[in-house]
Amino acid sequence: MTDVPEKERFEARTAEGELTGFVTYQLTGTIIVYTHTEVFPQYEGQGIASQLAKAVMDDARDRGRTVVPVCPYIAKWLEKHPEYEPIVARTTRKVR
Repeated sequence: MTDVPEKERFEARTAEGELTGFVTYQLTGTIIVYTHTEVFPQYEGQGIASQLAKAVMDDARDRGRTVVPVCPYIAKWLEKHPEYEPIVARTTRKVR
């Protein structure tokens, strides 16, 4: 898992360097918004999305960032990983 800031995304690659998936983000100061997770069809079902989610959350925690999980996959993944709750921005407002 590698941060590619010029593309505003984290990338997952095979040992041979082939891109298998990515998580896009928007960074403003110490706030990072994860907007989309994508794993290419030929790599689905291998745990890559979960590995990406863990990598991006660990990176945010290590860098002292606050996470806004707009991406549905990241938001769902976080439900099973409460250890990241202290760095996740939540709102109680309902969107209508």
